[in-house]
Amino acid sequence: MNPFAHIMEKSTSLDPSKSNVVPRNYSALFIRSIFSISVVILPILFFLRSWLSTLWTNLFEIELKLYKEQTFAIWSLILNQTRVFSLPSMRCLILSAVGLCATVFAQSTAVDTFLAAESPIAKAGLLANIGPSGAKSSGANAGVVIASPSNSSPNYLYTWTRDSSLVFKAIVDQFTRGEDATLRTSIDQFLAAETTVQQVSNPSGTVSTGGLGEPKFNIDLTAFTGAWGRPQRDGPALRATALISYGNWLIANSNTSFATSNVWPVVKLDLDYVAANWNLTGFDLWEEVSSSSYFTSAVQHRALREGAAFATKLGQTSVVSGYTTQANNVLCFMQSYWNPTSGYMTANTGGGRSGKDANTALASIHTFDPAAGCDSVTFQPCSDKALSSLKVYVDSFRSIYSINSGIASNAAVATGRYPEDSYYNGNPWYLTTLAVAEQLYDAGIVWKAQGTLNVTSTSLAFFQQFLSSVTAGTYSNTTTTFATVTSGVQNFADGFISIVQQYTPSTGGLSEQYSKSNGAPTSAVDLTWSYAALLTADAARNGVLSDSWGAQGLTAAASCGGGGSAGTVSVTFNVYATTVWGENIYLTGSVDALQNWSPTTALLLSAANYPTWSITVTLPASTAIQYKYIRIFNGAVTWESDPNMSVTTPASGSYIISDTWR
Repeated sequence: MNPFAHIMEKSTSLDPSKSNVVPRNYSALFIRSIFSISVVILPILFFLRSWLSTLWTNLFEIELKLYKEQTFAIWSLILNQTRVFSLPSMRCLILSAVGLCATVFAQSTAVDTFLAAESPIAKAGLLANIGPSGAKSSGANAGVVIASPSNSSPNYLYTWTRDSSLVFKAIVDQFTRGEDATLRTSIDQFLAAETTVQQVSNPSGTVSTGGLGEPKFNIDLTAFTGAWGRPQRDGPALRATALISYGNWLIANSNTSFATSNVWPVVKLDLDYVAANWNLTGFDLWEEVSSSSYFTSAVQHRALREGAAFATKLGQTSVVSGYTTQANNVLCFMQSYWNPTSGYMTANTGGGRSGKDANTALASIHTFDPAAGCDSVTFQPCSDKALSSLKVYVDSFRSIYSINSGIASNAAVATGRYPEDSYYNGNPWYLTTLAVAEQLYDAGIVWKAQGTLNVTSTSLAFFQQFLSSVTAGTYSNTTTTFATVTSGVQNFADGFISIVQQYTPSTGGLSEQYSKSNGAPTSAVDLTWSYAALLTADAARNGVLSDSWGAQGLTAAASCGGGGSAGTVSVTFNVYATTVWGENIYLTGSVDALQNWSPTTALLLSAANYPTWSITVTLPASTAIQYKYIRIFNGAVTWESDPNMSVTTPASGSYIISDTWR
């Protein structure tokens, strides 16, 4: 039976020469009803879905599926009946409302379907890349994460401390949430592997002389001795965070002795390294820029903060004060990355690029603490600074990738590492696109939990993407502004998942990158970090809460202590040098910070401003230092001609050196 038949019957039986009050009233009633359902009721139901799913997930998902089916059936009927209204404006209003709702629900349903199919594939792909029994990790020791099975063009058949730790943090989280008890074997194997690799002497040093900053190892846990961007100081912090999560679970499950004897020794070595070296420069997470990096600082702060709490639980109180002091210093230093003029967190202090980088979105999601709310000091996902920074980052890719052509200025697009990227021709990455979605989902979790969202002058441009009329202020969950914005952000986040879906092959395999021209997967296949990124984004979309690590209620000091080692200065080396493709310029010299004349551990300079190569290094103040640049091409080392270059560093501040290759 047609539920709108009585409306049609009354409308068509009226004499046009007589009063038209009745049809006008019925039309207005119909329009108001449709408008109310489309603009008010459905967005509210869409918003309630995420909130209610945390309470009645299975039941509500069943009901939601039925609701969607019934909703689309009704909309089909409405579309067929719009002809009863002769006024074009009425038809336009109905069709606009229907289109809005249909688009939101269609995208949400498509993302639901994609993630339901892709998440198991991602988990299987991730586990396949972990030794000793992973299907694609032949030759890897037990507990060793290979970055990718690709062994040429590019060769990623190594294990990186950063990648491994991020992957195992995702694994530990699944295990401690009770989602997969079988993962404990892999976690214990990872712990054993990291216990071993910490003691492996490598080009960065020994366990007590800087070796923990070595970025990657061979998959049999022997040292990689080739030229590389080293040290990288985020790895020890990320490893500590992953193992602290496991250690906290052990304590909560009456196994403090194992946490003390097996987990704590590894964590302590990493935290001691972080506490001693956080204020020294190193290569960023993309292994290209040697300077201070926001991602590195943020994860170091988290590791020290939760490390102090972990130590307290284990009775290791002698280190707590030192870790806390340095955590406070790092937090203060983190504030210096903010660019207030352009409204984004600058990724690196060096490198000569814009500083718009996935580095900062990744920092936000990997230091997410739901208990901290929308705190800007720790750059929480829903903070005004993090949201403003995210918009600037996303917008920087709108015009540089062909696959983003024609997409609306407030819709999701493919994103990469940074807009100036040239690696493999500078493409979008799966993990960076997923990171945007995850930050937005994390923000939604907090807004819904606290029942309010706050719009500031800093975040206003971000929120105006979803409601152009919004102004600065605080909006409760009883307002239409709250409902409109949060549902808009959810749909925006789903858009980034849809981008990943669009460019994921039918097998579900996730490479490192997808082409900026046609979206085809490129670079390393089966990137383990890509798989982990999909799993963590999916968890955030499902409202899964991250563990609190102590970010709540923190404040940054007005002036920072320990902003550099006592008696150090920042020195930038610039050298004009033309090179052939594949040839790089390095720096070494007479002090520890310049690797003591070692060509194998020399510091890689950035070619961001080619033919000028640059690097910023922290050096002892008021010290006479000798140095030279070297070229490395296909393993062959060419030293600059004699004599050695020399400089006496200033007593304080910073210094810039400009040279030409000799």
